Amino acid sequence: MSGAAQASGPWRDLRKRALTAALLGPAALACVWLGAFWYTGLMALCIAGLSWEYVRMCGGRSRALPGLLVPLFVLGAGALAAFARPMSGVPMAVALLCVGAVAAFLAARRGGRVPPRFLGAGMLYIGLAGIALIELRADNQAGRENVLFLLLIVWASDIFAYMAGRFFGGPKLAPAISPGKTWSGALGGLAGAMLIGLLAAEFMEPQGSGLHAALVAGVLGVVSQAGDLAESWIKRRFGVKDSSQLIPGHGGLLDRLDGVLAAAPVAAIWGAALGMGVHLWR
Repeated sequence: MSGAAQASGPWRDLRKRALTAALLGPAALACVWLGAFWYTGLMALCIAGLSWEYVRMCGGRSRALPGLLVPLFVLGAGALAAFARPMSGVPMAVALLCVGAVAAFLAARRGGRVPPRFLGAGMLYIGLAGIALIELRADNQAGRENVLFLLLIVWASDIFAYMAGRFFGGPKLAPAISPGKTWSGALGGLAGAMLIGLLAAEFMEPQGSGLHAALVAGVLGVVSQAGDLAESWIKRRFGVKDSSQLIPGHGGLLDRLDGVLAAAPVAAIWGAALGMGVHLWR
């Protein structure tokens, strides 16, 4: 097989994806590990970038109304979650997001190219995930490990799904939404999420339950894949291939963080149910 044929095969983008992941992955993990200052800065950059991409993808501009409302309210909600008192910060942040979603919906109805329901829903889509990620890390006893656990599961789900789908192929998972996704990829992603979740939990807390860790990782892995499909549906709705070209080989932030955006609120709610200082896999 010629080099040109190889370059156009199912693995054509693997090298670029791997190089980009090797640079960005450790940087993100370092911000999570180092604590409040770096993590808050990372969240602010991600939220701003995601807001810009979402408004742009929907046909609007984030520097003018009504698109400007998305980054303003989402960043404001993130700041409340990060800096307000723990018991009041999250409810205030969620309330601000709801107000912003209504304001964006009404502003878009008055004029503009962005469908009103998408602008309001996008604010909640990005904002709730941002609040969840901030709240997860705010736990001084278990926050760092819980965020690392979440990220490793989502990344494992994405990587194993990519590898299994390219290697095995087979029936399409949801051809009307994302023609490239297969059932073999979905099952591979689930298996990878459970495996990496078990290994991560064993490494961070050896006395924990491996079976419980695998089950929690499996649930988060399924939610992550659902988030991937949801973002694919939004892109298909607006006729775009990638949310942007910010990340070589990966598209945009939304393309890489779609699974995190879906799984983070579930992980945060589960963490809140378990209580402070308890790991998600306990």
